Amino acid sequence: MSRKTLAFSERYPAPLVVPVVDVLAIVFGGLVAYWVRFDNFQLHDRYVLAIAIMALTAILLNNLLDAYTRWRITSLFTLLGRLALAWFVVGVLAASIIYFAYVAERYSRLWVGMTLVFSFMMAGGARILAQVVLRRARVKGMARRSVFLVGPGHNLVDVAKGMRSAVGEGYSIAGVERFTGIPDEACLNRLARRVNESAAREVWICVPLEMGSVVRTIYYALRNHTAELRFVPDFRDMHLLNHRMSEVAGRFAIDLSVSPMNGVARIIKRLEDIIIGGLITLIIALPCIAVAIGIKMTSPGPVLFKQHRTGVNGRRFKVYKFRSMEIHEEATGVVSQATMGDPRVTRLGAFLRRTSLDELPQFYNVLQGRMSIVGPRPHALAHNEYYRELVQSYMWRHKVKPGITGWAQVNGFRGETDTLEKMERRVEYDLWYIDNWSLWLDLRIIFLTIFKGFAHKNAY
Repeated sequence: MSRKTLAFSERYPAPLVVPVVDVLAIVFGGLVAYWVRFDNFQLHDRYVLAIAIMALTAILLNNLLDAYTRWRITSLFTLLGRLALAWFVVGVLAASIIYFAYVAERYSRLWVGMTLVFSFMMAGGARILAQVVLRRARVKGMARRSVFLVGPGHNLVDVAKGMRSAVGEGYSIAGVERFTGIPDEACLNRLARRVNESAAREVWICVPLEMGSVVRTIYYALRNHTAELRFVPDFRDMHLLNHRMSEVAGRFAIDLSVSPMNGVARIIKRLEDIIIGGLITLIIALPCIAVAIGIKMTSPGPVLFKQHRTGVNGRRFKVYKFRSMEIHEEATGVVSQATMGDPRVTRLGAFLRRTSLDELPQFYNVLQGRMSIVGPRPHALAHNEYYRELVQSYMWRHKVKPGITGWAQVNGFRGETDTLEKMERRVEYDLWYIDNWSLWLDLRIIFLTIFKGFAHKNAY
């Protein structure tokens, strides 16, 4: 049984099987929708053409989103998210074509909607079933991919621990070859013989960066083997951000610290801000007017407080907030955070800060494109200058647009950061968000912000 499961997963990998499943899902979804809508299965030619176009578009979009690759290490949640995004775009394109081609009377929009819903349920169900079956098989020792590890002992121990903690990915150790310095010819010959005897599918070269020259030596020693070779560098003590492999100027590169907001992700993020931010702006219009009147009536000075903050890629911008303090002056380059019982805070301002209503004008910053609904909170310029030398990777927070709410805030790191430890923890959560960004994570944070409430004990 093990050999059968392994043979099937190796001979029919996801990039080959899943596109076929998606096409079949759209075909069957279209048939079912046609039967529900027209009470028969005799599709008109124009509906057959529509199914073909939707299937082709879905396959192209899934390829662009890398939805058919890295299935062994990609979470089910991510797979379903990419599928949902592809289907959503297919629906938008289908509706646009029907509208702009003036063929609305020839196609049932209800049929289009039902086709996408039914096919999404089929394709998503197939993904869930496949992932559950394969992960259970791997946990039980089936459908596993054997790996031969090569490198210094402590590196191999770390890699082996990672493999054991991710048992669902289905990797198992077929052999180990340890060395400390530059391997000599005897070591290389022994390695080649042992890899051949182990019948390992992959060889992982696990060495620190300073031993990079060893990779070429091992690569050459295993030139006559068919096992897949992977270089697993050790980035010990380096905080990586959104790291991945890329190709630049015709060369392969390991991205150590890059922004996830590129290409399709950047478009999705901006659409999210425009659509959700626009809806929220309409909803909060009347409350904002009421707050503005309240501020004007209770204390002298402007309604809005404007302050320069650091935005994406270190660019400065003006952030808008409802004024919650009495007018006061501070020394140049000094920005003192509000503290509990701060006498500068007005009575209405205390309520605004406690409930986060003072942040509402920042939705204008969102519509401007200078902020996002979700992202690391923007700090005062003086705070950036102070903490950039104290907190490792502090400035990496600015690889994405700052947000009105963020992962750190919904996890309790909001308000005054009066200790270095608090700031370190906030930055830790901010960098985790950047490294794991997805549309679904943003929606989760928005949901948590709404249902956990805007008020917080640290907001004063």
